[in-house]
Amino acid sequence: MGSGVVILFAGAVVGVTALAMTVRRGVTDWPYAVTFGLLVAIGETIQFRVDRSKNRAPIATSAALGYVLLRPPEVSIPPDVAQVIAVTGLATLAGLLPRVIAGLPWDVVVSARRTLSVAAAAAVFSAVTPADLYWDRSWTSAIELTGAMLLAVLTAAVLDALVGAGQATEKYNQPFPAALRDETMIAARIGMAMAISGMLLAIGTSLLGLWGPPLVVVPLFLTQFAFRRFASAQRTYRTTVRSMARSTEIAGFSSPGQNARTAQLAVALGHDLGLTPARMEALEYAALLSGVGQLALADPSPGGASLLRTREERQRAAEIGASVIERSGVLDHVAEIVRHSNDPYRQGRANNADIPVESGIVNVALAYEQLVGEGSGQSPDKAMESIGLGIGAEYDPVVVESLRRVIGRGFRF
Repeated sequence: MGSGVVILFAGAVVGVTALAMTVRRGVTDWPYAVTFGLLVAIGETIQFRVDRSKNRAPIATSAALGYVLLRPPEVSIPPDVAQVIAVTGLATLAGLLPRVIAGLPWDVVVSARRTLSVAAAAAVFSAVTPADLYWDRSWTSAIELTGAMLLAVLTAAVLDALVGAGQATEKYNQPFPAALRDETMIAARIGMAMAISGMLLAIGTSLLGLWGPPLVVVPLFLTQFAFRRFASAQRTYRTTVRSMARSTEIAGFSSPGQNARTAQLAVALGHDLGLTPARMEALEYAALLSGVGQLALADPSPGGASLLRTREERQRAAEIGASVIERSGVLDHVAEIVRHSNDPYRQGRANNADIPVESGIVNVALAYEQLVGEGSGQSPDKAMESIGLGIGAEYDPVVVESLRRVIGRGFRF
């Protein structure tokens, strides 16, 4: 049973239980339940993807957290934990429905994660907040409520980070500490913004009533629009890099799909070694563009097998490729990886710690692809044997051991 199934099952159990309890007790303060439920649904409908691994719904998350943190005086009876979960769960499903109908990308597991995180925040906030504590315009109550809010949103962030790290470990075979580090970094950036927005939404609504949500949500909509523009620019950026990578295939300097396969393996190795998301992106781009410098050579290698070239030719091609990439003005870190991607380990990284490990990853990934890729004919075991002969001299031992683990887990092109 995969982690996604477990998350869905947990979300379904919690949601159905909360809905049954809410139906039995009745809904308090219907206008607020409808308002926040509508915001959650809209946020789910207009969710977007920034980091290629998880859909983001900042408005839905902020609205759900805001509903969790409501207190008097304007809200006569704050929603209990069951009502918060029921409203959030139903609104989430309602928000996903238009995406399903329109054929847009959606991920019910990620939405279930958000619901579970909100449930945890609601449970903690209810447990630490006395029933008679509300916004009475005194410093004492303000400090106590702010502290309780921070504890609640921190609980939600920690739970989501732990669950996300577990999923990343299962999906990408990434070490759990590295996956947790990545999830924590995301929580510290995007998650913090959503948490603060949720707190402001709760405070504004608690003090101003239903005038509060428009004052907070309108700027949030504008922020989401900016994020969507950024995500669109990132997609265009990746498309441009892939188009550049295909130029070597069109010119016959690499076999069809060779650069994509090399990047696929390089990314798997990067996950296994626990690289950060920023370094993973640079690694993928470097693997895709590692053959660009070959276009300056006189003739293509047979079948795109650059390993058949002399050491001097390969290093010259790498230097030319790095120079071409540097001219973009924004990929200097990628150029540095490509520049050293054909350096023998013993003459390069073994004696120069400034050479990035990503260069060794690209070197090993390219060698394995050329030994096992389409038309090469070697088995994974035979390819590993060939690469193993170059450990410590040609190839970085750390990367080769990572390759053994990745291949041992069943990686195939």
